Order: sequence, then C-alpha cells, then structure tokens
Amino acid sequence: MPDTTSRSTPTSTSTVGSLPSSKEDNHWSSLKESGTLTGMRFLVFMYRTCGRRIFSAVMYPVAIYFVLFRTHQRQSSLTYFFNHYAYAPQEWSHKPNWVDVFKHFKAFAEVVLDKLLAWTIDIKEEEFAFTSPTIIDELMNDERGQLIIGSHFGNLEYCRGFMQRYKSKVINILVYDKHSSNFVEIMQKENQDSRVNVFQVDEFDISTMLILQEKISLGEWVFIAGDRVPLSGLQHTVDVDFLGEKAPLPIGPYLLAKALACPVKLMFAYRDQAMDNNIVFDVFPLTDKLTLSRKNKMADLQVYAQQFADKLQAHCVQAPYQWFNFYSFWHKS
Repeated sequence: MPDTTSRSTPTSTSTVGSLPSSKEDNHWSSLKESGTLTGMRFLVFMYRTCGRRIFSAVMYPVAIYFVLFRTHQRQSSLTYFFNHYAYAPQEWSHKPNWVDVFKHFKAFAEVVLDKLLAWTIDIKEEEFAFTSPTIIDELMNDERGQLIIGSHFGNLEYCRGFMQRYKSKVINILVYDKHSSNFVEIMQKENQDSRVNVFQVDEFDISTMLILQEKISLGEWVFIAGDRVPLSGLQHTVDVDFLGEKAPLPIGPYLLAKALACPVKLMFAYRDQAMDNNIVFDVFPLTDKLTLSRKNKMADLQVYAQQFADKLQAHCVQAPYQWFNFYSFWHKS
C-alpha cells in the first residue's frame, strides 16, 4: 500500500476474497455495468466542450434508452416510486408512472457527471448548505479517524471532495464491486493530487482489518456504503423498515465499526434545486464507539441499521429522484 500520509494519487483497487459462486439473480452485483470508461470520458469531454446545458440535452435520449431497454432497472425504479408514493403521498401530485422513471434515469446521468466534477472543479465552500453546522464543525476539528457510512443517495463525492480539498483529510473508500473501477481510473487521471485511496473488498479478512485500523490510527477516514446487500447474500443482513416495507441492509458496516473502535458518522449530500442548486450536506453522529452485546448482537445490529435507514428515508422523502439503487431492494411479498 502507498504511504497515504503524503500527497499521492489514488491507489489501484485491491481485491480481498472472491465472489461467491452462486449469487441471487436479482443481486445488484449481477447487473451488467452500463457505464464504460470511454463513455465516462465522453461525459467529461462533452461537459468541457459544450457546457452543462448541451450535456443535459444529450442525456434525454440516454434516459429514454434506459427506460425502453433496461427492464430490471426500470421496474426497480418504478417499485421504489410506488413505495415512496404509498409512504409519503403528500410529496406527490400524481401517482408515479414511466415519466418519473425517465426523470430518475435522467437525474442519475447528471449525478454521474457531478461525481467526476466533484474532484476536478473548484466547488466553493459557500455552495454547501450544512444541515447541522455545529456537528460538521466538530467533525472537521476532530483529529481522530472516522468511519463514514454513506449510501447511493445523491452524490457522496461532494462530501469526499470537500473533505479532501478544504480540510486535507485522507480518504479511504471501500467498494464491493468491480464496476467502480472505471470511475477510479477517471478520478486518478483528472486529479493527480488527490489524497484518496480506493479498496475493492469482497470480504473483510485479517489483513484488510489491520490496514484499516492503521489508517484510523493515523486520523484518516474510511467510507463505506450502508445500502447494498453484501456479495455473500442475505445471511449477512438485518431487516429494516424503509418506506413502509421490509428491506435487508448489510451488517458489515457496523461490524467494521466495532472492530475499528472509532467514531461513526452517517453522511449524505445532494444538489437541491429548491435551494438555488446548493449542495445539501448532512452529517449524523451515529455513535462515538459502537458496541454490541453478546446476548443481543443481532438486535443491536438491527438498531444501528434502522437508524441508518431512517436517515436515508428522510432524505429520500425530500428528494425522491436522488436515490440510485436500481435493483430489487425490498423483500418480495
């Protein structure tokens, strides 16, 4: 591993463990990758050459393609909106339909570009709308290592880019899937001075834990997603209430938090058109040190996962088109 105490380019991904031989057909990892490296480079080129307005116009036929030909993602999007509508009808002026699915895919295309731009353009600090300024200020001044649990809501790259650019934090990103390698390669090329390390992990073994514990001891931050079923399947999940239905969430982030014995935060970020397109930046302190009882371990894990689900749900209610989990998320009834 490279020395992350000095300024360096992101590491190449390192695989720990291996994919299980039998995965559920509707597991997110079995879905074909849609974005190619060439395609992502084209997005950046188009933005720099033509500007945001032309880029947005070109994304309309792309979104139409997804609605017409990506059956699984299309149905998953519609199921999400139906659950959202049933849970928070006050947020809707109509029953969700294919137009909303189209807007969902269109929003995702915009966010893919923004994920790249978060590391390459100068996003000023005043563009961030902090939901909890005091908590964020305390976090910025905390020299301890932190475990940050994020999600596929909005654009977490705003948070990571903000921390790295303005606060000189060293960021370590844990990813479960190989699909992120294209984004990592683009990020490496576009921002040679990034203090970011990306690790591809299929499971947490002893060597991985030792590496992460060292990074925490150095005051670095570790980011992990909390809204994807692990590659090992449902046996490593707990059920939570999310938008009025039962859904499985991984226990891995909380087991990792216990092993690292460090403060744990939940973090969300997205651009809000209702707030002059400012970036909503929300940090929620989950616990200063995660503990699990021997007798009620799974119950304790469920409590932590439900807190994460509640925060994610609150943001989804406010910005329904910003959650990008295009796979069968809820348990089938």
